[in-house]
Amino acid sequence: MTCRRMTGRTGNCATSETRPTSVRATVLTVVALTVSVLAAACSGGTGDGTASGGAERRTECIPVDVAVSSEKIQLLGDLARSFNESGATVDGTCIDVQVEKVSSGAATTALAEGWNVDEYGPEPTIWSPAASSWGQILNVRLAAEGRPPMVSDQPTSFMLTPLVIAMPEPMARALGWPDTPIGWADILRLSKSPGGWADSGHPEWGPFKLGKTNPNFSTSGLSALIAQNYAATGKTSGLSTEDLANPQVQQFGSDIESAVVHYGDITMTFLNNWFRADRRGTALNYASAVAVEEKSVIDYNRGDPDGELAQGEELRPPRTPLVAIYPTEGTIYSDNPLYVLDADWVTPQQRAAAEQFEDFVLRPENQQRVLAAGFRPGNPDVPLGEPVSAANGVDPNQPQTLLETPTGEVMDQLLANWAQQRKGARVLLVLDVSGSMGDPADPSDPSGPTKLDLAKQAVVDGLDEFKDSDLVGLRVFTTGADGATGNFRDLSPIEPIGANRERLRRAVESLVPLNGTPLYEVTQASYDQMLQGYDPALINAVVLLTDGVNDDGNSSDDAQQFQQLLSSVKDSSDGENSRPVRIFTVAYGEGADPTQLRQIAEASNASAYQATDATTINRVFTSVISNF
Repeated sequence: MTCRRMTGRTGNCATSETRPTSVRATVLTVVALTVSVLAAACSGGTGDGTASGGAERRTECIPVDVAVSSEKIQLLGDLARSFNESGATVDGTCIDVQVEKVSSGAATTALAEGWNVDEYGPEPTIWSPAASSWGQILNVRLAAEGRPPMVSDQPTSFMLTPLVIAMPEPMARALGWPDTPIGWADILRLSKSPGGWADSGHPEWGPFKLGKTNPNFSTSGLSALIAQNYAATGKTSGLSTEDLANPQVQQFGSDIESAVVHYGDITMTFLNNWFRADRRGTALNYASAVAVEEKSVIDYNRGDPDGELAQGEELRPPRTPLVAIYPTEGTIYSDNPLYVLDADWVTPQQRAAAEQFEDFVLRPENQQRVLAAGFRPGNPDVPLGEPVSAANGVDPNQPQTLLETPTGEVMDQLLANWAQQRKGARVLLVLDVSGSMGDPADPSDPSGPTKLDLAKQAVVDGLDEFKDSDLVGLRVFTTGADGATGNFRDLSPIEPIGANRERLRRAVESLVPLNGTPLYEVTQASYDQMLQGYDPALINAVVLLTDGVNDDGNSSDDAQQFQQLLSSVKDSSDGENSRPVRIFTVAYGEGADPTQLRQIAEASNASAYQATDATTINRVFTSVISNF
C-alpha cells in the first residue's frame, strides 16, 4: 500500500484507494509465553522510573501522573509544565501533570502485575508507550487472567515516527542513495557477501555490520523483524505462518541476522556507541546500518544521539552524519498513544483532567513543538516541516509503503523463528564473589537476601535466554579464588550451553562470598582470552558484574592497570581489521564505580548497566542478556 499522508488521530495511512489498518497495531497479540519476555525490558529506556525534572508537585491540585517511554520524556515533560501553567481546571480545581520515564515493556508488566511506586513512581493516570502494540499486549495479559481491559483499542496518537534503516551517509551513497532505492534485499546481499564493502569499492570499511535491537524487548527490533520477513516474501500484507515455514524465507532471515554487530534492548545503545566511534573517527567501522526510528536519525545528526539533552549539554553534530533509508519493501510507524487508564486508582476527576491534557498536546501550537522535537505531528492539520527534512538526513515524502500488521499467530511464529535465526553468541560471564557480595541486598532488611543471592538468581534466570548453540562460560573472581594466589576461577568452559545449562545453574547456585575484588586483572584476562579465541561468525562478549572497585591488595599500580586495559580494548575494537570483543558491565549495588565500568564498556563499543538498587538486578541482567 502506498502512503501519501498520515491522517486522523489514530495515525492511519490514507491512500487514494483504501484506508488501511491503523499503524497503532504493530503487534495485535502476543501470547503469554512471549509477553513475559517482551515486558521484561523496553523499546526505549532503562526501565527505571525517572522523573522529567518538572516543578515540585502542587498538592492542592488534581494529580495527573504520566508514564512515558524515554524517547519523548523531554518533550512531554515540557508540555506538562506548559499545561500546568495554563490555568486549566476541573470544577474549579487546578490540575498538576507530572511525567515519569518508564520503559514501555516495564510499564506493561507493572500495569498487569501491580505497579511498584518505589521503582516507577506514582501510579499513572496516563500511559504513553512507544507504540500502541504495548497496549494490546497489556489487554491480552489482563484478559488471560479474566480481568477487563485497561486501555482503549482506539487511543489518541499524538505523534508518529517511522522505522528506518540508518546508515552513515558515505555508505548510503556507495549503495546509490539517494537516487537508488535501498531495501532489505540490499542488506541481504551485503550480509552474504564475503567481500563486504569491498564489493562496493570500499574494502577499508570491512564486512557489512548491522545493528538491531532484540524483538522480544524492543518495538523497533520487532518492527524490523516484521519488515524483513515481508521483504523475504515480496508481500506488503497477509504475512502467514505458511510464509514463515518457507525455507527461503527462513534463510533470508538467518542471512540478515548473520551481519548483526550485537542486539540490545534499546536503539540508544547503538546510537551512543556510534557517536563515540564517530568522535574517534571510526564510525564506519562500528556499524554499517542500524534499524531505528526516524526521530533518532534527526537527534543523532543534531548531536544528541540518545535524544535526551542534559542541562548544560552542548550539541555536537557528528563528523559523519546518518541518513534514513526507508526500505523499498515497506515499513511501520510507532504511533505514541496517550492512554487514559481504566484503572481503579484513576478517579473521575483525574480522567477529566487527563482528557484536558490530551486535548492540550494536540493543539496546533503544541504539535509544532512535537515537530520541533523530530516527530511527525499526530494532528493532521499541522504540516510537516523542519526538522523532518533532507538537511537532517530524513525524507518528509517517505515512507511510500506501509506494511500490514501480521496476526497474533504469525507474530508468535516470527519470534519463535527469530530465536533460531538470530546470530549466535560466544559469551564469558564474569561474576564478582568478593566479601561485600554477602551484604544484604536491601540495607533496611538485614535478614533478607544478600546481593549474591539475588545476583545468582538473575544469572540462573538469564541462562534461559541463550539458545542451545550459544557458547557460554562462567568465571568467578575474588582474591584467592583459586588457591593462595589465583584471583579467578573458571567454573565452566566456554562451550555450547544446550548440554551444559543445568551444570551452569548448579555452579552458580553454589557460589559464596569470599575476599577482595581484583577487578582490572580479571577483566584484562577475560578480554584477552575472548580475543584469542575470537569467532567472527558469533557475537563475542564478556559480561562483567561487580559490586565494588578494584581491590587486589596493591593499589600502587591501579592507574596503570586501568589505562592498559582501556588501551588494549580500544586497539582491538577500532579499525577495519578489528576483532570486536564487547565488555558489557553491570555496576551492582552502591559500592561499585559506575564511571569506571562505563569507561570499560564504552572503550569496547558495548554498554554499561547499573543496578545501584541491588533488588533490581534481575531486570537489569535480563536487559544485559538481550544483547545476545
